[in-house]
Amino acid sequence: MTSGEPCNRLWHRATKTCHQDANFDQAESHENIQEDLTEWEKYMKKLKVKVLEQVQDELRDILDKALTESIEPPAHIKSALNGKKTKKGLPRSQRKDDGKVFMERASLLDELFEISHIRTIYHMFIAVLLIFCLSTLAVDYIDQGRLVLEFDLLFYAFGKLGTVTWAWLAMFVYTLFVPYYILEFWGSLYHKFPSKLGLTLGAGLILTAIQTCVLGLFPIYTVVHHQLPPASRFIVILEQIRFLMKTYSFIRETAPVILKNTPKEGENPRFPTFSSYLYFLFCPTLIYREFYPRNRQIRWNYVAVTLGKIFGCLFYGYFILVRLCIPVFRPETNQPFSKRTMVLAVFHSILPGIMLLLLCFFAFLHCWLNLFGELLRFADRMFYKDWWNSTSFANYYRTWNVVVHDWLYYYGYRDFLWETKFAIF
Repeated sequence: MTSGEPCNRLWHRATKTCHQDANFDQAESHENIQEDLTEWEKYMKKLKVKVLEQVQDELRDILDKALTESIEPPAHIKSALNGKKTKKGLPRSQRKDDGKVFMERASLLDELFEISHIRTIYHMFIAVLLIFCLSTLAVDYIDQGRLVLEFDLLFYAFGKLGTVTWAWLAMFVYTLFVPYYILEFWGSLYHKFPSKLGLTLGAGLILTAIQTCVLGLFPIYTVVHHQLPPASRFIVILEQIRFLMKTYSFIRETAPVILKNTPKEGENPRFPTFSSYLYFLFCPTLIYREFYPRNRQIRWNYVAVTLGKIFGCLFYGYFILVRLCIPVFRPETNQPFSKRTMVLAVFHSILPGIMLLLLCFFAFLHCWLNLFGELLRFADRMFYKDWWNSTSFANYYRTWNVVVHDWLYYYGYRDFLWETKFAIF
């Protein structure tokens, strides 16, 4: 063996080591590139979701605006039909003539329930209700040896219904007759009376005083004096607020028409019919119109199913309170109250509280309003929008209760801007 052989072996080993290092570096760089590509794909997916959500919100707003404006004739045509000139240069939020447009449309959940995948969620809630019922019956049978179906909590919450009934009748009779005939009396004398301001102030002060007593103080006195249970006092206060908002809308929509339309000699001023006002007091909207879009017939099957859903939500809420809420706030031990106990009780009640919130939304804003809408053949059922897709509180506030939002928007926000001539947008 010559001395050149070891040198050749050493050279081959060094060359092989260099190749291995190069391959290792190449593999490591390839892994880094793969990680970068994976992170980039995740970022692009997140960005795609955000962009799609923003585009969806913008398209929804544009479509709603287009549908609303497509029903109204253009401003110049409307003014030509009415024989009036248009007010150009004013933003839409400052025009008092532009009001809510009612159209025939179904509630959003009714449309979504036609999709089988969405009905699955509805069926899941029914399954949970059945589980609550079975678990409650099983626990009562194991503890007491018998099936307990007393529903004492419901009877307590809706107690003293006789007091609630006569209080509601008093508020309804007042709302039905007094504002209507006071406004009719004012409208019949307004264009003939020498002092229009004095007549308006006098009628306004009388109506305000009676409103304060009957729809302001009387319901509060009834609730406090008779110590009504929670659900019963909720009914009285809710009806108090509803009657106040209804009467304001009727006066707000009718008075400008009387002021603008001066009757000819020998003619009586045009005034809304009593039947239209009576219909408005029961239809599920807070914006008065003399005519609304109406359905051709009443779907009695839909009425029965909706009424069953209301009772189902009532019992659903009862089982949630009995099984998940009351045991948390009524511990079996006689330990003194502490902040720790309060905090734990609040956090334990978050989940049942969310369930009760969803039940209240479904029972009232969907079932209850659709029930009255169907019985009165009221065609515009957009009582809410898809608030569950809201990405901001402002959008949630505008969409979760369209009935109240419309009243606040047209009679609060729009009128305030019109009075102050101050536009935010």
